[in-house]
Formats: sequence, C-alpha cells, structure tokens
Amino acid sequence: MHKLIYSLGIIGFGLMLGYALQVLANRGAVRLPLPTDRLRKLLQQVALLGVNPVAIVGAIWAIRGHTLGVAVLPLIGFFSLMAGGILALGAARLMGLPPRQTGAMFGCGSFTNIGSIGALVCFVFLGEPGFALVPIYKMFEELAYYGIGFPIAKYYSEHGSAGETVAARIRRLARDPFILTALASIFIGGLLNLSGVERPEAFATVNAVLVPLGTVMLLTSIGLAMRFRRVRGYLSQSAAVAVIKFALVPLSAAGLAGWFGLGEIHDGLPLKVVIILSSMPVAFNALIPPSLYDLDLDLANSCWFVTTFLLTLVLPLQLLVIGRI
Repeated sequence: MHKLIYSLGIIGFGLMLGYALQVLANRGAVRLPLPTDRLRKLLQQVALLGVNPVAIVGAIWAIRGHTLGVAVLPLIGFFSLMAGGILALGAARLMGLPPRQTGAMFGCGSFTNIGSIGALVCFVFLGEPGFALVPIYKMFEELAYYGIGFPIAKYYSEHGSAGETVAARIRRLARDPFILTALASIFIGGLLNLSGVERPEAFATVNAVLVPLGTVMLLTSIGLAMRFRRVRGYLSQSAAVAVIKFALVPLSAAGLAGWFGLGEIHDGLPLKVVIILSSMPVAFNALIPPSLYDLDLDLANSCWFVTTFLLTLVLPLQLLVIGRI
C-alpha cells in the first residue's frame, strides 16, 4: 500500500505543482524566473539530459542475471505503441469520427507516458532492476512517435502535405540530443555492468532521490501547460482510448512477452515491466500533433486528462497483477 500511495503522491504532486504555478503566474500572484514555456522546456532538459541519465547508468550498472540480455523488450515496446495507434484508428472508424478527430485519436492511442510516470511506477513497484529495463523497453519510442506517429497524424490533417519528409525526420532523430543521451546512458551502464566493477553502495541512495526528482520535474513541466477544456464533450472517445490503453494493449503486450518467455527470466521481472509500461496513460506528447496539424486538440486533451486520472484505479490493479507473477 505504501508503494501505491507513494507513486500516486509523486504523480499528483508534480502535476499539481506545475498547474498551480501556471495559474498563479497567469493571475500575477507569483513571478516565475522564466516565461512559462521556457521554464517548462528547461525542466524537461535538466531532467532528460542531467538527472535521468545518471539514474539510468546507475540502475543498469547494478543489475545481474539474465536481465541485461532481454533484447526483445524494445520490440515489444514498439509493438505496444503501434498497436495502440492502430486500435485507436479502428475505434475512430467504428465511432464514425471525422478526420480531425481520427488523427487526434491515433496519437492518444499510440503515445504513452513511459518516461515519467511509467519509469516512476517501475522504480517504486520493482526497484532499480525494474527501472533499469525502462530505457531498453522504450528504445524505439522516439522513432515510433516522430518517424511514424507524426506522419500518420499529419495524414488526417488538412495540412497533410506540408512539412518534413519521413527521411528528413529520421535524420533529425539521429541528431536529437535526448535520444543520443538515452542511448549513451544505456551503453555506459551496460559497459560498467559487464566490466565487473562493483557499483558504490551509495548509488542506491542517489537513485532513490534522482528517480522521483526526475519524475517531479517532468510532471511539473506538464502541469505548466495543462489545459482543462470541454472534457465532458469527449467522454465516449476518452472511454475508448482508456479501454485501449488499460486493457487491449497490455493484454496483447503481455501475451507477446509471455510467448517470448519473459515470464521465466529473473522471476518474471521483464514481464512485469511490460505489464506496467504497456498500460500507462496517454502521453502529453499526444497533444503536440493536434497543435501542429490542426487536429482536435480538445479531444486529445480530454483523453490525456481522463486516462491520467484513471491511474488511481489502474495502479492498484497493476500492483495486484504483478504481485501474482
């Protein structure tokens, strides 16, 4: 129970801190050191380029057994993201949604909050060994988003022919500092793990601070940009996305992970990670394509809010399920 309360507390604190700062700044009650957009980006940069890489290196350095060799995890992660998007397109077709809403639904079904909320839940529920598998699971996340997700969203926009080609987008991904930093963290942590050098005991304490800190920074940045608009008008679409995110995708991903035998490795740790990360809410990144391509931003915002709120029900179920593996 304390793991559940701790996870929900960190998530709620980060989101509400960012939203409170946004509201107070807009009302002139507080003066932020930077404009809201610049502060939000700075928090993301510090977390993703400074705090999280150190935590990832330390976690991968410490893991033992067969966990480091789970090469299939990135493929399952990629499958989960694509399956969510395809199911969302199917749901949009069944509901007879127009193109602007269909494109937004695809992003909500595909884009998943793995890096901030998912990583925290893995750390709290499974410890450092579970957290160490998160960057491996999400290795193809950016490629799925920017190489496939954004072009599909753009296809449903009136501006579908504008912008970069897929090849140009992939070349830009190869130079993205966030992607390069994440890959470097995995590589350095793996080298230290294979070197046989023991990790200093103090690193466990360091990670116990860095992981929640990185999550709070990322969620605060999300809270700084949160907008509550017309959620009631999109309850059916939000419910469809919730079923996809919290039932259809995790069942499919867990079945695939079981077929690959991940339940037999390290007391089922990789399977537990798949169950947690494949059943996370809509990522805040899902709001970017609607903003760029004139899709239904209110629909995306509603799906994000509803699925994030439903974590209060989903996390206890996750804890129950992984406790039985």
